[in-house]
Amino acid sequence: MSPSQTSTTPTPVPTIDYRLPSMEDGRRLWEIASDSQVLDVNSPYAYVLWCHDFAATSIVAEIDGRPIGFVTGYQRPDNTAVLMVWQVAVDHAARGNGVAATMLHKLFLRCASAGMVAMHTTISPDNEASQRLFASVAAARGLEFRRQDLFDAALFPDAH
Repeated sequence: MSPSQTSTTPTPVPTIDYRLPSMEDGRRLWEIASDSQVLDVNSPYAYVLWCHDFAATSIVAEIDGRPIGFVTGYQRPDNTAVLMVWQVAVDHAARGNGVAATMLHKLFLRCASAGMVAMHTTISPDNEASQRLFASVAAARGLEFRRQDLFDAALFPDAH
């Protein structure tokens, strides 16, 4: 091979697995949320608890056994047909590969088999990336996408 020619051996693309979270994932989910610089970060205890109590309505994306993303959600107690998505986060190194959308699709498919036919979430008005994510997932699934105010800012002690 001449110096101007280079080997073009493709870099193997790691396999991303999607699964239910376990309590052992709680620490890593907290780290991903903390590193996101966007999410309101809950306590480490809350992530472990979430992985225990709401595993059926949440999902983890992992590469080689290490979580790289998650979606936490729960079934609305006042409307059991609704999956309420609490947080979506993907590790910085794995962003831009469709992981968040894939997690939402897979989670919604799983929850649909339990009778959930709608997905709700809360997104800050300035979080355009999340708005695009949910709009694209809704469009791909043939779901209505609509925005409406849920909580008045005066309910919060900080800038929500």
